[in-house]
Amino acid sequence: MRQEEVDRCQIQEWYPKFKSLSIKTHIHQLPESFVEYLLGDSGPFVLPNSVTGEDALPNRVCNPMDEDYLAVPEGSGDESEEFPAPSFPELELEVKESIESLGGAVFPKLNWSSPKDAAWISGSGNLRCTSLSEIALLLRASDSSTHDLCHAYDSCSNKSLSRPQSFFLALRKWQPALRPEMEFRCFVRNKHLFGICQREVTTFYPVLLEKKEQLKVLIEDFFKSEVCPNFESDNYTLDVYITKDGRVKVLDFNPWGAFTLPLLFSWDELSEGDNEEVDFRIVESRCAVRPGLKTAVPYDYLDTSPGSGWDQFLRNADVELRRQTEESPEAGA
Repeated sequence: MRQEEVDRCQIQEWYPKFKSLSIKTHIHQLPESFVEYLLGDSGPFVLPNSVTGEDALPNRVCNPMDEDYLAVPEGSGDESEEFPAPSFPELELEVKESIESLGGAVFPKLNWSSPKDAAWISGSGNLRCTSLSEIALLLRASDSSTHDLCHAYDSCSNKSLSRPQSFFLALRKWQPALRPEMEFRCFVRNKHLFGICQREVTTFYPVLLEKKEQLKVLIEDFFKSEVCPNFESDNYTLDVYITKDGRVKVLDFNPWGAFTLPLLFSWDELSEGDNEEVDFRIVESRCAVRPGLKTAVPYDYLDTSPGSGWDQFLRNADVELRRQTEESPEAGA
């Protein structure tokens, strides 16, 4: 993988070419002071001061029950230490204007990644944002965002930069009606569509079994007519969404290999295979789902002690898994 191939997958690079075929998006260049704020690790994380006074989130994000955090040793000289909240008035006003023009809610994304792994910290449990403070909280809590900021080029064979010259914040119109079963990842090698698989692999969707061939044809035709002639890289992955009326939308581009998940494939078979026919893979039974903690809550936040809610949840999950295994035709084979 080369650095220029990674660069082409940045949303500010590909979105202008595929604007009419994607989700409506506003893109803002981030000031370096905001990038440094996201990377800062001195003291507690303090949310930005709002110049509009509309943010309802508390400014300090910490655990109020953490006695070690609250305790100040006598004579330490830190009794009056404060952590002033930063302010990004120009960025906040630009973001506010974009959010309003996009219907009042957005989901954020940096150059390459959205902070999906930080959805647990959101009050709604998803990436829906209505203010800069909510966006900042998600980005700061996300390992995916940290990867964009610090490690995007780590796997490049011709790495010459440690980070891109500029970072961008993409605000994408919030889509509450998106159906996860209609999101697919496409694997393109040497400008040939080699494989397709469902994007959400932790769930079995019976509708995919019924529409598999129809969906495959829609994606193949879209790739040949719209994507292949207009995206410069030879090797990459493409995430698409199929609407209820059969239109295909571009969701994202990602580099080939490295930190991009192969989902129902492995990178070895994708790199070494020589299929002329596109390999379309879906989860075909409940027993074939891939494991994944969909809450994405850090392990330390979970109380799994006997009698806790998570303890009961895990017990119920074990019972359900055994029941499905016993009922599956494959179990008696």
